[in-house]
Amino acid sequence: MSTASSPSPVRALLPLVWLAVGSFATGTESFMIAPLLPALAGDLGVSVTLAGQLVTVFGLTYAFSSPLLSALTGSIGRRKLLLVAMIAFALANIVAATATAYWQLLVARILLACAAATYVPNASALAGAVAAPDRRGMALAIVNGGTSVAVALGVPLGALIGHTLGWRMTFVGVGLLAVLATLGLFARLPHSAGAGISPPSIRERLDVVRRREVLAALLVTTLWATGAYAVYTYLALYLARVTGLSGAHAGLVFFAWGAAAVAGLFGGGAISDRLGARAVMVPAFILLTLAFLSLTVSADFLSASHAIIPVLPAVVVWGLAAWGFLPAQQSRLIEIAGIKVAPIAISLNASFMYLGFSLGAALGSVTLLHGAVSDLGWVAALCEIAALAVVLATTRRSAAAQPATLGA
Repeated sequence: MSTASSPSPVRALLPLVWLAVGSFATGTESFMIAPLLPALAGDLGVSVTLAGQLVTVFGLTYAFSSPLLSALTGSIGRRKLLLVAMIAFALANIVAATATAYWQLLVARILLACAAATYVPNASALAGAVAAPDRRGMALAIVNGGTSVAVALGVPLGALIGHTLGWRMTFVGVGLLAVLATLGLFARLPHSAGAGISPPSIRERLDVVRRREVLAALLVTTLWATGAYAVYTYLALYLARVTGLSGAHAGLVFFAWGAAAVAGLFGGGAISDRLGARAVMVPAFILLTLAFLSLTVSADFLSASHAIIPVLPAVVVWGLAAWGFLPAQQSRLIEIAGIKVAPIAISLNASFMYLGFSLGAALGSVTLLHGAVSDLGWVAALCEIAALAVVLATTRRSAAAQPATLGA
């Protein structure tokens, strides 16, 4: 009797698939604007560095609004909240697509960040609630996989559409994705989904972040993201000036970066499970440093025709190493914080990651205002070296403290 009433595996997966479509839309929105900055800046009549502040504002808004909105919307049903967030996300994309002035697009990016910051953590929480206990890991992988696919396919596809049909059409495309996700969630997400979920309060989040080891780990996330986004935000500009690649050709470079990022996500997770987080994080930061330094050396000493040869492998190594770090960092945070508050720790990690994205975009802008595009590489490398130093100091301290803890 119970077997007959239980949903088929395919039917049980449908809510997760639609949650993943929403994650794909928000992930594409988060990363797609960097390849479009030169064209967008020219169309709106602003400098590329000023256009880069659209990335800064998005990241900063996401970082601070995510925990705040999560606490303020705690009394709203999760299904209703996800639908409202995705509808708001679709409408904000319309505002962005029809913007005729820089400040209008800036406001749209703020609205988009708030909607994404509301949707993403609640979608992850709901994935664990709607899945059977023995399938929760797979459920989280499916929903968060939407962001991974966005990095690999959404960003280069957005770049291709933007360079072919204009940057406004990328916002139209993401808006249509959001509408599709809304319809799917409305039809397939059970009304009772997430009824027992109570999001953590601001105080609970502060209690976790006050812990020294957790705060040090979150600092690593911020430094990692700052370095990566100092270059990523202006990668299209770098490619145009250093290698001569622009338009669809630059989009292919972003595709290579995205494909490497997905490989890094899966590879980093597998190696971390086998050898531990430190075995992934230390090599990742070393490779990141070398990749960013090679971007500077290539820009300073090679012609455009010759610079392509080292730049392309450096971008691939960057994608592999940067995103290979992320699952290892998440695993380390869960170990440090403990299973009981693991969701809070992972949510905080996302906020600190977007804080780093914001700081990186601002740092890249300052670098371009006072230096050359070639300087982006060494600025990013310094951030990754700082992150590596924190990792070496904190993991060594943890390893030294472990025998004492076990002895106690």
